[in-house]
Amino acid sequence: MGARVNRREFLLGAAAAAASGVLSSRLGGGAASADPVSDIKWPTIFHSPPMAKYVDDLSVPSTITSSPSEPIEIVARTTSSRFHRHQPKVPTMAYNDESYLGPTIEAHVGEQTTIEYRSELGKHIFAADLDTSLHGVTAKYRDTPVTSMHLHGGATPPEFDGNPERLMLPHHGTSLFKFPNRQEAGHLWYHDHAMAITRANVYAGLAGMYFLRDDYDTGTSTNPLGLPAGEHEVPLILQEKIFRDDGHQSLRSTPVVPEGLWEGGAVGDRGLVNGKVWPKTTVDRGLYRFRLINAASYSVWNLFFSNRMPFWVIGNEGGLLNAPVRTRSIKAAPAERFDLLVDFSALAPGETVDLCNDMAPPFQAAVLGEVAMPRFCRFIAGAGRGDRRGVPSRLRGAARQPDRLPPIAKPQKVRRVSVSQPYELRVPPAIMSLNNLRYADPQIEKPRQGTTERWDIVNITPDPHPIHLHLVMFRILGRRPLRTVDYQAAHPQPPIGTRWAPDPSGFYAGPMRSPSAWEAGWKDTVLAPGGHVTSIIVRFPTADELDFDPDAIFSSDPTQNWTRPSHGHAVTPSPSSMHGRHAGATPAHGMVTKDLQGYVWHCHILDHEDHDMMLRYRVVP
Repeated sequence: MGARVNRREFLLGAAAAAASGVLSSRLGGGAASADPVSDIKWPTIFHSPPMAKYVDDLSVPSTITSSPSEPIEIVARTTSSRFHRHQPKVPTMAYNDESYLGPTIEAHVGEQTTIEYRSELGKHIFAADLDTSLHGVTAKYRDTPVTSMHLHGGATPPEFDGNPERLMLPHHGTSLFKFPNRQEAGHLWYHDHAMAITRANVYAGLAGMYFLRDDYDTGTSTNPLGLPAGEHEVPLILQEKIFRDDGHQSLRSTPVVPEGLWEGGAVGDRGLVNGKVWPKTTVDRGLYRFRLINAASYSVWNLFFSNRMPFWVIGNEGGLLNAPVRTRSIKAAPAERFDLLVDFSALAPGETVDLCNDMAPPFQAAVLGEVAMPRFCRFIAGAGRGDRRGVPSRLRGAARQPDRLPPIAKPQKVRRVSVSQPYELRVPPAIMSLNNLRYADPQIEKPRQGTTERWDIVNITPDPHPIHLHLVMFRILGRRPLRTVDYQAAHPQPPIGTRWAPDPSGFYAGPMRSPSAWEAGWKDTVLAPGGHVTSIIVRFPTADELDFDPDAIFSSDPTQNWTRPSHGHAVTPSPSSMHGRHAGATPAHGMVTKDLQGYVWHCHILDHEDHDMMLRYRVVP
C-alpha cells in the first residue's frame, strides 16, 4: 500500500488535469437548481444521449399475490428493455416475465410466503465492469453471474435472508426461500445481494416491490383505514442512470477510473420511475397513495413537487405512522421507502406537476462535474374526480386500526460503530469501511437476543451513508453533529483491519436533533449524515419470538436447505435437502460449500456495500 493522501486533493488534481478549467459555480454547497446547465459536457464524467422528457407513459409492474398453500416462482433472467421510446431495446436483467425489475409480491401478515428461486441468467450485461480484485469476485462471474435474493426488511431465517455468500449460479437448480411474514404490515422489497457485485446486479434490474398487508391495510377498496386502493395505489420505484451513446446502460460514470475497477458511486443524469426515463401519467383529481422507494445505487434525494404543493407521509419501511404527517418535501436515501398520500384535487384538468429533486451531490461527485438529477416524472390532471375521501386524521389507535406506535424504548446497552473512508495512493483512492474493518475480518458485533440496544453510528466522512440492518426494524433516536477533526486527532485511526469506533463523547458540536416527523416510524434503513453521530434504538428478537433460531448455522449452498442450531450439531434437513454435502465440499457446480451464520449490516450505497462497507453480525442466545 502506498502513502495515504487526502481524497479531495487526489480528485481535485484528477479533475483539474482532465477538465483543464475552473469548476462551475453549480458545484457549490447547498441545493442545486431544479434543472442543471445542460450544455456543459464535463470530460471527467460520462453523459447520457439527449432524451425528451415526459413522452413515455408510466408503467406499473405486474402483481403476484402470495398464498400459504402455493409457492411463488421467481426466476432471474437476462432480457431486454426499452427505457425510452427514442432509444433502442438494450440488455437488462429482470425477474420472471418483466423486461426490467420484477413483479410486485403481495403477502399477508402471519401467512408464510414460499419462493422457489432459480437463475437463468446469461453472460453478465456488465461483464467488463466486474472488478475481480473485490472480495470473492472471480472472472467466471462475467459469463456465469451469481445471485443471492434478499427480502429487504423481512424478519427472515438466516438461511433465507439472501446472505451475500450464499450464491446461486445460473442453471444450477432451485433454491427455496421461506418468508414467515410474522411482522407488522409494511413496505418491503426484494433485490439481489451477491457479494461484491450487488450494484451490478441491481443496476441491471434485479429488484422488485413486496407489500405486506394485514386486516387493517388490505390494499382493497374495503380497507378499514380508508386509504386509496386499486388504481389509486401506485408503486413508484425511483432510480438514476447514465446511458451510453448506443442506449445501453452505463455502470461506469467517469473515465478517471479505468474500466473493470470499482467506483465509489455516481449520480445519474436520467431519472427513472418503474423502469422508464422521465415518464408521465394521467391522474384523477383526487387522492392517491404512492408506495415510493429510492432504489438508486448512490444518491440521496430531496423530493418535492414542482408547484410545492403539500403531501402526507403515512408510513415508513416497517408500517404506518400514528397519523399522516403533512410536508412539502422529504429526504430519501437509497433503500428508504415512504408511504405517501398525494391529493391532486386542486389541479385543473390538463394541469401538470412534476416530482423533483434538488439535493446537491457529495463533494467527490461534484468535483468531477456531477450535478443533482432534477426530475423524475410528470403527473397530468385528468377529468376524473377520483378518490375524494380526504386524508385520514389518524392511522393507529382507534377502532379498526392497529395499535399506536410504542414510545421509543430505553436501551440496555450502547454500541458504537463507525463509518469511514480509508484513503490510499491508488485509483480509486479509497475503499469504504465500517468499524475500520473489511467484510472477512473476525471482529463482528454480537448483540444478545431479547436486548434493546442504542447503536451510535459515528460517520467521520463528509458524505451521507444509509445504514441498513438485516432482520430487525428500529426507531431513530436522533442525530448529533461531531467535530470530526478533533475526534480523529484525539483517536488516530489505525490501519484497516483493526476495529476502530472510539467514544464520541466530548466531541459533539451541538445538541441531538430528533428525527423528522415523517421518519419517526419503524425503519430498517437510516440516513447517517456526514460528520454526525446517528443514534438508533433496536431490539434484537429472541428465537421464541421469531419462531426460528436467528443464530442457526446454515449451508452456503442455496440448493441445500438445512440448518442446525448454533449450540448443537445435529443437521435438520428439509425434504428437498441434497444429501451427502458438508462444509468444505465441492458440489457439481464447482463452488466450495461452507457453513455460514448470522446476518449482515451495511451501507446501502451499493458501491460502498460491495467494497467493503458491509460486516457480518450475529444475534446470539
